Amino acid sequence: MSKRYHVKVNEQWDFDFSEEEIRQFDLQNLPNHSFHGLEENKSFKAAITQHNFIDKVYNVSINANPYTVAIQTDLDRLISEMGLELNAGAMVNEIKAPMPGLIIEVNVKPGDEVKEGDYLMVLEAMKMENALTAPRDAKIKHIAINTGETVEKNQLLIEME
Repeated sequence: MSKRYHVKVNEQWDFDFSEEEIRQFDLQNLPNHSFHGLEENKSFKAAITQHNFIDKVYNVSINANPYTVAIQTDLDRLISEMGLELNAGAMVNEIKAPMPGLIIEVNVKPGDEVKEGDYLMVLEAMKMENALTAPRDAKIKHIAINTGETVEKNQLLIEME
């Protein structure tokens, strides 16, 4: 199965492409992040004018018209839905259940100081154990669940300060 790319242009238009479809674009590399292409026998020039590789957002000029292009893979979308984006940890004060499941272990208590990456609890879902870790250095403020409890997706598990 080929990788899929989800592309949002100017926060308005959505497109989905497979790797095979992308390979079919007739693009020629030019200097300075520029390209020459053909689409339905029409010639166009494109250039990447700004790029943010971490967030996968690019400013592109096509025939002198500016566009903002955001690209995600299926994995990027899943990570975003689970609230695990890069740099998300700096603002996170709540840990919520990424999926429904059973809490089989809680490794912290209110008042504990945790470091980014420390194991907080284990959630069993679909017969798999998922260790939930601290997204940042913090102090545990409140634990909203107990070992043995069943939780729903997005249910509050831990509050941090």
